[in-house]
Amino acid sequence: MALKNRDDFERYVNACLEKRSTKKIRVLVCHGQGCAVRGAQGLLKALEDEIKAQGLDGQAEVVPTGCHGLCSIAPSVIIEPQGVLYGNVKPEDAKKIIVKTIKSGAIVEELCVKEGDKPLPYIQDIPFFANQTRIALRNVGKINPYEIDDAIASGAYQGFVKALFEMTPEKIIEEVSLSGLRGRGGAGFPTGRKWASCRKAKGDRKFVVCNGDEGDPGAFKDRALMHGDPHAIIEGMLIGAYAVGAREGFIFTRDEYPLAVHIYSLKKAIEDARRLGLLGERILGTDFSFDIELAFGGGAYVCGESSALMRSIEGKPPEPRAKYIHGTEKGLFDLPTVLNNCESWADVPFIILKGAKVFASFGTEKSKGTKVFSVSGAIKNIGLVEMPMGVPLGKVVMDVGGGVRNGRQLKAVQTGGPSGGVVPASMLDLPLDFESLQSASSALGSGGMIVLDYTTCMVSLALYFVRFLLDESCGKCTPCREGLVQMEKVLSRICEGKGRMSDIEKLKELGGAMKLSCLCDLGRSAPNPLFATFKHFYNEYIEHIQEGFCRAGQCRDLCSFNIKEGACDGCHECVPLCHKGAIFGEEGKVHYIDKTLCDSCGDCLRVCTRNAIVVEKPIVRKAMEA
Repeated sequence: MALKNRDDFERYVNACLEKRSTKKIRVLVCHGQGCAVRGAQGLLKALEDEIKAQGLDGQAEVVPTGCHGLCSIAPSVIIEPQGVLYGNVKPEDAKKIIVKTIKSGAIVEELCVKEGDKPLPYIQDIPFFANQTRIALRNVGKINPYEIDDAIASGAYQGFVKALFEMTPEKIIEEVSLSGLRGRGGAGFPTGRKWASCRKAKGDRKFVVCNGDEGDPGAFKDRALMHGDPHAIIEGMLIGAYAVGAREGFIFTRDEYPLAVHIYSLKKAIEDARRLGLLGERILGTDFSFDIELAFGGGAYVCGESSALMRSIEGKPPEPRAKYIHGTEKGLFDLPTVLNNCESWADVPFIILKGAKVFASFGTEKSKGTKVFSVSGAIKNIGLVEMPMGVPLGKVVMDVGGGVRNGRQLKAVQTGGPSGGVVPASMLDLPLDFESLQSASSALGSGGMIVLDYTTCMVSLALYFVRFLLDESCGKCTPCREGLVQMEKVLSRICEGKGRMSDIEKLKELGGAMKLSCLCDLGRSAPNPLFATFKHFYNEYIEHIQEGFCRAGQCRDLCSFNIKEGACDGCHECVPLCHKGAIFGEEGKVHYIDKTLCDSCGDCLRVCTRNAIVVEKPIVRKAMEA
């Protein structure tokens, strides 16, 4: 049934709220990617079956949700309104949860997150959640993303209705400008200025586009948003379309995101919004008409660049074009277009509903609001984190992330993906905002944050990103196409122990030329990780070239391994992992490595939780090239 006016919408909101209140207890089962692959669907069914078996159908309901955020304890379950969180839950735990917690109000301590030996059953007491401020993720993990009624009961489309009936397009743009919202896809361009430019552009046909082509290694927050709260993105696009005068919109995402797109939430959310009359012709009885189509990329990283993305939607090769052509004037099909990231669109309804001042009260003078980070790597608490802009890096890594796992030493944090850089452990007080990260030779990017311990070689890391970009370059411009090839050859040579000191100057010259002459940001930012490692870890390049040594134990030709007698307790974890059978020893006794069999793969170093494996210089260094 299509809603025909504002009164219809308000009545529908009340009906959704009443529908939800008939069920007193909500058992929220995470269906994010991590939980899904670890059996969330079987867990959901087991909980549903147990509720029926206990005769609690009228008192509790099981709700599939998007990502709860703390992926390290997948699959997880939240019980509301108590606010109890359980992790690493298996189907066989369903009876304990229903009988003890739902029926009796008791806590199943063995399923709780722990601080040392102390169980922390309530979300509000768990540092990972207690230290966050959620705006873009406000409903992710709290609603059923497959049911529009649940989203509406949680406030979805309220901001759009306010904008449509109480604000002019100019007032909306003014409010977004006052909020200080900047693009969350990496460029950080002021959103209000972009919208104002598009509104002023000539032409009756305009577009709004959502960039959901999340290609940075280690980034997964856009996927979580599209899957966990698709209505926030749709609502933001509705507000943006009304503000700039667009009737057509596209959500561009990856074909590799089946959970978020094909199977359930995003596709169904668009269909449900159309069914209710929130998308389509004459929305809620007004003169405003707008609809959204899904568009899919083939996995090309360059599609994250705005002009390449728009060419891909047009059915053309995803090649960027010169930046003097502004998308707000000549974008999709050479018509005025506003393109924003998933997170940016999800922030817009909050700004309109709560007010620009509330959003701007978070963050710094130049970087307002909050930012979502995908935190991964050598960290205890892997997952989704949303924090106010400007918080110190250490607060995310140590307070929320729980620090480096296995008691290892933090070496650096990689931010911003291939366009970013590395921040050393000595700079944990660095504020997380656009300007501060740029000054540290890194970038905020789309929010990927990879924590690195001492087993990561910085030369090898730079090589990884160069190879990634070499594979992903569209090849349109010569500096990117050829520059990355040469950069890869030089870095490979250094990692193989064949480097020369002149190689460092050669890399600097290549990187400088690419920054000046590449057509798009993929090429211009390609040297960023390399230059960041030069700035903060230059000594590792010197060690590789002059000493033939990789202190991280990652470059096979430049290291060997040994076991410290005082540290090894014979746990035996490394023995079955060694594919060469080079580690010997009985359980409970000190082990040793036969270096004549060892190929220096480093697997033992990375698996050892006792930190008993040490990296040494290779016994015989391979001959240097002339």
